[in-house]
Amino acid sequence: MCGVCGCGEGHSHLHDDDHEHSHDHHDHDHHDHEHNAAHSHAPDLSQARMVQIEQDILAKNNRYAAENRRYFGERSMLVLNLVSSPGSGKTTLLIETIALLKDDLDITVIEGDQQTARDADRIRATGVPALQINTGKGCHLDAHKVGHALEILQPKNHSLLFIENVGNLVCPSAFDLGEAHKVVILSVTEGEDKPIKYPDMFHAADLMILNKTDLLPHLDFDSEQCIQYAKQVNPRIKILSLSAKTGEGMDNWLRWLKAELELQRIGYA
Repeated sequence: MCGVCGCGEGHSHLHDDDHEHSHDHHDHDHHDHEHNAAHSHAPDLSQARMVQIEQDILAKNNRYAAENRRYFGERSMLVLNLVSSPGSGKTTLLIETIALLKDDLDITVIEGDQQTARDADRIRATGVPALQINTGKGCHLDAHKVGHALEILQPKNHSLLFIENVGNLVCPSAFDLGEAHKVVILSVTEGEDKPIKYPDMFHAADLMILNKTDLLPHLDFDSEQCIQYAKQVNPRIKILSLSAKTGEGMDNWLRWLKAELELQRIGYA
């Protein structure tokens, strides 16, 4: 969890077509000050107090997540929280997915990174609305930031919203954003033991995408062992193998997306 890993959030910014926006949504009793206090590991903070601060942070985040979830439900939206290590091919997968679906579905994207709007720029180049959230020293998005982004993006009813989280397999596992599913993307270049090294993330995810399978002939990567590890930490996890670069396996991913979006529409019809 964030207070244990030692990251610090600082002030974050939303960037929509390179413009910054102030945070006027929700109650502005955001957790930055307490969050940073927990991260500082100050000697006058007891372990019990640090644990209490982290519990308060998560409880506050969960309240914002519940607000987001109501927003999504009222609009019959499918919202996915995409999580991974840096370099997993998450943004490339997202761009290829958008190219295949944007003529049939309304899609919006929230991009999370510590700095720059490079990924949001790449998404906007596809013609899909995207908003960049820069977290500064923060290692994850939270539900409060996502709530602000929704005010700016105003996604359509019955649409698909991708939230591309900061590249990190630790802290995002603890923070609910109001999404329907966490989708963890694992590149075959990372090693098959990632699910047991970072069990919280794989336990929190409903779907694991094993990406960059076109590189398997050039790597010493045991796909079956990786899948076994993932199911060891999360027996209910679904697994898709694909290559965003070559398109192999993308059909299964698109079918999953369309089926999940239909479930959201039926559930809130």
